[in-house]
Amino acid sequence: MKCLAVALLVLSSALLNAQSPNKNPKKDEAPILGPHWARGTQTAATTNPNMTYHGGPILASTVVQAIFWGTNWGNAAFVGDKASGIDNWYSNIGAATGGKGSSYFATVDEYYDSAGQYVTTATNYLGHIIDTTSAPQNPSTAQVLREVCRTISSPVSNGYYPVYIDHKRKGNFCAYHSYGSCNGKVVQFAFFWDLDGDAGCDPNSGIATQSEGLAALANVSGHELSETRSDPHGDAWYDASGEENGDKCAWTFGGPYVTFLDGTDWKLQGNWSNYAFNHGTGYPNSSGYNGCADGTNYPGPYTE
Repeated sequence: MKCLAVALLVLSSALLNAQSPNKNPKKDEAPILGPHWARGTQTAATTNPNMTYHGGPILASTVVQAIFWGTNWGNAAFVGDKASGIDNWYSNIGAATGGKGSSYFATVDEYYDSAGQYVTTATNYLGHIIDTTSAPQNPSTAQVLREVCRTISSPVSNGYYPVYIDHKRKGNFCAYHSYGSCNGKVVQFAFFWDLDGDAGCDPNSGIATQSEGLAALANVSGHELSETRSDPHGDAWYDASGEENGDKCAWTFGGPYVTFLDGTDWKLQGNWSNYAFNHGTGYPNSSGYNGCADGTNYPGPYTE
C-alpha cells in the first residue's frame, strides 16, 4: 500500500518551546511523543504539577490493532506468552461503546477537547497482525509509520496501531507514541522494543502467570495508550514541562497490581489525574505530587 508523506508533523515554535526536547521530530519524520524512559533516565519533573489543555484533539474512542513485526515473531519460543498476553490486555482494558472499561482505563476520561467531548473507555480491539519480514534493528519513526501503512489495510482516524518489534532496546527509552498519515488518513501509532530480560524496562511485576517480557510490554503499553488517548498529536494535554499523563507517573505504582474486566491482574504504573491531585486522592509520583491514579479506589469524575 502506498503511504503518503507524514502530514502535520511540524509543531509550532511556541509548542516546541513548551514541550520537552524529545517532542522535536527530525525533518520529514513523525515526532517521538511521550517516550517511556528506562529506569533512571526519565525527564526532570515539572514545578507545575497539573496538565493543561492546548487546543488539540483527544481520542474519545479508540480502535486498536497490534502489529508484531520481525522474523522472530514466527518463532514460538520467542513469542511465548507475549502475543496472546497483549491480545488479552487490549481486549479487556476498555469496553464497547455504551459499556464501561476497566477502572485503570477510566483514569484518562476526565480529559476533553475544544468541543467539550471527553475521552471515554470505548475501545474496539481488532486483534493482531504478525509480519515476519525483517524489522530494522533501530527503526526510525518514519519506518515504523510505513510499517503501519503497509500492514493495516483500512486505517481509521481514531485508530491506534502499536508496533512491537523483535529487537532489543537501543538507547534509553522503552517505547513511544506518535502519529502520521496513511493515504491521507491521520492515524496514531506506537513503538515498542522487545523487553525480554531488559532490567531498565522491567516493572518487577511478580505476577506468576506472566513472563517478565509480557509484564514489561504491558506496563509500557499502558503508558503509551493512555498518552495517545489524551494527547494523540502532542498538542492537547500536557504540563508546563511538556510531560503527558503517563510521563508524570513513570515508574510509580499505586498498588501491587490493577484488575481488568476479565479479572486478570497487571502491574501497571498510574496516569496523572488533575482531579486526583486537586482532590487529594492520588498517590505520589517520583516528584512527590499526589496526582497519580491507577484505577484502584479511584473516585474520579467518570464522565461517561
